[in-house]
Amino acid sequence: MRYNEPKVMRGTNKAMKVIIAEKPDQGVKLAAPFSSISKSGYIEIKKNAQFPKGAYVTWAVGHLCELVPPEMYDQKWKSWKLETLPILPESFKHQISKGKGKQFQIIKKLVQQPNVNEIIMAGDAGREGELIVRLIIEQCKVQKPMKRLWLSSLTMNAVKEGFQSLRSEEDTRTLYFEALSRSCADWLVGMNASRAYTLLLQKKGLTDVFSTGRVQTPTLALIVKREKEIEAFKPEPFWEVKAVFTFNEKEYKGIWHKDGQTRLQSAELAKKIEMFCKGKAATVIDVKEEEKRYKPPYLLTLSSLQTVANQRYRYSPKRTLDIAQKLYVKGYISYPRTDSHFVTKEEAVTFPTILETLSTKKEYSSFFPLPVKTLLGNLRFVNDKKVSDHYAIIPTEQVPSLEKLTEEEKKVYDIIVKSLLAAHEQEAVIHTTKVETLVDNRATFQSKGKITKQHGWKKIIHSGNKEREDELPIVEIGDQGGVKKVETKESVTQPPKRYTEGQLINVMKTAGKQMTDTELEKVLMESHGLGTEATRAGIITVLKDRGYMVVTKNIVFPTEKGRLLIEALGSSLLTSAEMTAKWEQRLREIGKGEASAEVFMEQTKKLVNHLIQEAEGAAQSWDFSHMDLSPMQKRPRKGKRRATSVGKCPDCGGMILDRGSFFGCSQYKSHQCRFTISKMILGKKIRQKDVKSLLSNGKTEVLEGFTREGKTFHASLSWDHNQKKIIFNGK
Repeated sequence: MRYNEPKVMRGTNKAMKVIIAEKPDQGVKLAAPFSSISKSGYIEIKKNAQFPKGAYVTWAVGHLCELVPPEMYDQKWKSWKLETLPILPESFKHQISKGKGKQFQIIKKLVQQPNVNEIIMAGDAGREGELIVRLIIEQCKVQKPMKRLWLSSLTMNAVKEGFQSLRSEEDTRTLYFEALSRSCADWLVGMNASRAYTLLLQKKGLTDVFSTGRVQTPTLALIVKREKEIEAFKPEPFWEVKAVFTFNEKEYKGIWHKDGQTRLQSAELAKKIEMFCKGKAATVIDVKEEEKRYKPPYLLTLSSLQTVANQRYRYSPKRTLDIAQKLYVKGYISYPRTDSHFVTKEEAVTFPTILETLSTKKEYSSFFPLPVKTLLGNLRFVNDKKVSDHYAIIPTEQVPSLEKLTEEEKKVYDIIVKSLLAAHEQEAVIHTTKVETLVDNRATFQSKGKITKQHGWKKIIHSGNKEREDELPIVEIGDQGGVKKVETKESVTQPPKRYTEGQLINVMKTAGKQMTDTELEKVLMESHGLGTEATRAGIITVLKDRGYMVVTKNIVFPTEKGRLLIEALGSSLLTSAEMTAKWEQRLREIGKGEASAEVFMEQTKKLVNHLIQEAEGAAQSWDFSHMDLSPMQKRPRKGKRRATSVGKCPDCGGMILDRGSFFGCSQYKSHQCRFTISKMILGKKIRQKDVKSLLSNGKTEVLEGFTREGKTFHASLSWDHNQKKIIFNGK
């Protein structure tokens, strides 16, 4: 693999400089502290103390360069054929992305000017920012002295200080090698494995395209695995006996238990306990009190911000990242693509000033004064050793007028502000009480209660947890009372829950917990699981865009296409968190200058050969007879996906079509037929085969997993012609 190491040349502070930002709005922020003139595609900074000869600020438009397609290396790779695999270029080439040529020419013209003797790389302070700008410089074919601007916020002060302490380009060059290695290796795996599986599945009559990826495929495997666990789950009934006790006008509830186990597998035994306890005397035999202290939550990483925004507002991870990026570019928050919960002492020193400004805002004034005046010395929040590239997400000293923010920006900014406020609050202190009550010397009941003694940080950040324990009255061991009321409650065991989008971010981040090899688990946890803080939201978007998963009411479901791909892959390395762990470890070592990018790429080429052989071997035993393949057997028409017919409409005789999120009648417009079947009924996913059965046989087979009022039940579905609705049979 070829890497162009820039020729290191000495620059001079008196040279004209070109500053290359990652995006236009960032370029505007970098020019803001100086007197300047806006031009087409760049800004000219006038002469000043920082730039004695002046400077040009220009910008990329995201990824301005991209890897060339396979046919640009060899025409035989233009057609998708198994016999032309693997695709393994000798060296990698880049080209200007479609539609971005005009901006590239502006940058090229600026950096090639004879009076320009230094280039300042000012992309986002991370691996991707490094890659974007260096690739542009490489495509411009210039070798001039380079410096690196490394910022964690875009406030005026931060920008000025950043230009006064520019890094040497050698300081961050290995990050470029890491990002380029990641990009090229992902291209190799994706390009080869996607073609291999698509072509092999075509032999099974499937005409869809099946893309694979180093991170997207193991993530999809986790989603499919959870779906299979839900389908394999067999709900089992259990019974609990609950009582209300009275002790000298004091009243509290309890639940029967034996050695801590409250569930009974027999309705008869539960009923016997209930009948035994009715009207009987009761004695308090044990009272335990405990004080629990809860420290304020850590400061935010991108993952934790995405999780909170999803829990609270159902924002997708990508939406949250986009909003946070806007707030960062406006200078209101620090760099959002961070994986650190900590800040350095340097940032902690600025907190009192930031908090003083926040205290003047009506939205936050009620939280002041805060009991903790400084976080300096508090290793829970301030720890220089645990900050590498970027510190935690915090509000900057540039506090906005909240009414000028959009509704989305206001909500995300509020999460970030409250995280900082909570860090300056006291612990939350909760007293818990456990009471053991013995009925007629035989049946033991337990009662739990809690009292919040000190709200502390919880008055700023509310958990949103709806589960509450009753406050128990004060009772003592030996108190005598009686059973006021006793009843048996029937319930059923619940299957594992599907992931929300916010939970999926955490599942990706902690995927290492599912590994058995302890060393690999450690590696994966250190590299923060599948993907990086900056890429996880994008991976989830890719899975949605490629039809592998859908999100309904914030719940993630694999599609039939996603399930089929994971079934086809079987135990392939492509679904393995282990492979990702090894991969991430090597990439991190490249980024630190501890490993060779060339050796890594050679290993990746060997892996590609293995994956193709693995796919060809697995294809021999594929059997998808139990799956509904019809949506993948017809190519969509150009511009519009063709809806699949699943049967005849029982209402008007039209065709029932798969509309994506529901099944509906083809004569909706012509005959105003309102027949529809949702793809989600009482928490149960309804598949094409279920609807086909209902339309052809009048009812479905018995389906498991419906949930109503906390209870799970199974039933078949049928269409009631009189009521014109779906009804349940045999609940």
